[in-house]
Amino acid sequence: MSILVNRSTRIVVHGLGDEAGRRHAADCRAYGAGQRCVVAGVVAGGSVHRFEGIPIFESVAEARAATGANACMVHADAERAGAAIDEAVAAGMPLVVCVGSGVPLAALGRAGEALRRGGTRLLGPGCAGVLTPDEVRIGSLTDSALQRGRIGVILRSSALLAEVARQFRPHGLGASTVVGLADHCHAGLSHLELLQLFEADPGTDAVLLVGAIDAEDEAACADWIARHLDKPVIGWIADSGPAAGQRARLASCGAHTTHELDTLGALVASVVEPQWLPFD
Repeated sequence: MSILVNRSTRIVVHGLGDEAGRRHAADCRAYGAGQRCVVAGVVAGGSVHRFEGIPIFESVAEARAATGANACMVHADAERAGAAIDEAVAAGMPLVVCVGSGVPLAALGRAGEALRRGGTRLLGPGCAGVLTPDEVRIGSLTDSALQRGRIGVILRSSALLAEVARQFRPHGLGASTVVGLADHCHAGLSHLELLQLFEADPGTDAVLLVGAIDAEDEAACADWIARHLDKPVIGWIADSGPAAGQRARLASCGAHTTHELDTLGALVASVVEPQWLPFD
């Protein structure tokens, strides 16, 4: 099992007319089951009908109706990304992953209102995306050495994914899903919401937090971990400034924390119940 995406995810790439959108679409198609997961592209007002076999539509609604897509990857620039998110929400897309950054707060405010009214989940803007190992990726997250397993991973820095994979490997650990959050989650999924999704996922046995939690989300996360989360939480948070205090607060609510990256794999392995090893 996993959260947000799996081999049944069908992806529309919004912004396939841009070089960055085409590059990310090609990378996602090359990963896992991506060849069949990326089913459509959107080029507003464009005359292109196909890109390397991917059918092109003028709107998310048209693409979804024609292909049954259930996720939208937004690569539009900052000025167009807000409108692209609004369009995907209006089309009833269950998941929107916006890798574009610098989206104006006013546009995010409109998207936030629409998200609260509907059933769409937004990851981003400015995120690294989401990855279920060996199955599917949306965005730029990737590491071929990361095997499938039962640890949910939430990253603040996508550059650390290779290190997580290196730390996991000697202990036979793998990930159920990896989520790369943006620096600030103004409208999209927060740490707390992701913790809740991992808690409900039968394929996840523990959650690893790599990097600090947003300050505005910290108290709610700590309270929810202490009161509701039955699965182990492990956190790697740097040993400097406010982050050190956050590590102490997470530890006080039952999380296992460290500031030493070299010990991360051993720490995760030590808090996972022995009967859960080896992982699937």
